Parts: sequence; C-alpha cells; structure tokens
Amino acid sequence: MIKINMLQSIVKIKKSKVRKAVSIPFSLFFIERVEAHCPLCTTGAAIVAGTAAMLGINQMSMGVLVGAFAFSTGSWFSNMLKEYIPFQRLIVIFSSFSLTVFPLTTIMSDFYPIYIHLFGDYGSILNRTYLINLFFIGSIIGAIIAYIAPEISWKITLKRKKSIKHQGVIVTLTFIILISLFIHVLSSILLKN
Repeated sequence: MIKINMLQSIVKIKKSKVRKAVSIPFSLFFIERVEAHCPLCTTGAAIVAGTAAMLGINQMSMGVLVGAFAFSTGSWFSNMLKEYIPFQRLIVIFSSFSLTVFPLTTIMSDFYPIYIHLFGDYGSILNRTYLINLFFIGSIIGAIIAYIAPEISWKITLKRKKSIKHQGVIVTLTFIILISLFIHVLSSILLKN
C-alpha cells in the first residue's frame, strides 16, 4: 500500500512538472504587452543627456533628457522588484525622478519669469512674478515622453502587425531627441534676450 501511494505521488509530481513545462512557454503567446523600460533605454537616455551637455544644448532641453533618464531608470528598477507595498512602482519612479532631478536644479539655474496680473496688490498670489526653473519643466516633459513612448511603440506594433528589433528603444530615443531639439530651437528663438 505504501509503494502504491508513493508511486501515485511521484506520478502527480511528474504530471505537475510536465504541465508547468508545457503551460509556461505556451502562456507566453497570450501575453498582451510587456513594459519597455530596460537598461538599454536607460543607458540611451543617459548618453543622449551627456552628449547634449557637451554640445551646449540649453537647460530646458537637457531637462527633457535627464527627466526621461530619471523616469526610465525608476521604471526599470521598479520592474526588477517584487511588489511589497501598495503603490511601490509609483514610489520607486517618483524617488528616482526626485533624487536625479532635484539635486540638478541647483546647478541648472536657468529661470524664466512669468508675470501674473489678474487682480490684487503686487505680491498677492494673483499679482506676482513667478520664476520657473526651465530645467525642471523640461525634466517633467521628458518623464512624460518616457511614459508614453512605450504605448506609442505598442500601437505601432499593432498597426504594422510586427515590430522591429529594439523598436521600443528606437521610438523612445527618437521622441526624446526630437522634442529636445524642438524645445532647444523654440527656446533659442523665444527666450533670446
């Protein structure tokens, strides 16, 4: 009787291993989408930001590059972690962004004044000059680009019915570079003193 029970348990174990071995690769065909932030995106954004600094690109455009780098680093790192607490992914991404961007705002001190004159005496909330840190605004734009680029890449894949190798990286870096160049040209024209 003991031999029969042992045999039955061995057969059950083997069946469960076979089921797992067959079901896991088979289930990969039904995955809808995968997060696109990876070390390649992170490294690409960092290289582009470093190159922009060497070429003398303005601080708002550099903010786009650094913001995208900070967001993709946080996203990549949060994908590697098991989820231990609620909103962990959001906390990791926000921490990565904050720890990368905020220390740099002291160095990147290019401000643009915005005068708001709605009503009240000068100095009240609706009648005052606000200084906007252009690097910080650019980094928020860069984080938004890094957030939406994988979705755009996914839609391109759905439309074409296939993707090219490293399409997510290509789409992300293309958007980051194009918008950074657009901001550089636009701010060079508009912010000329």
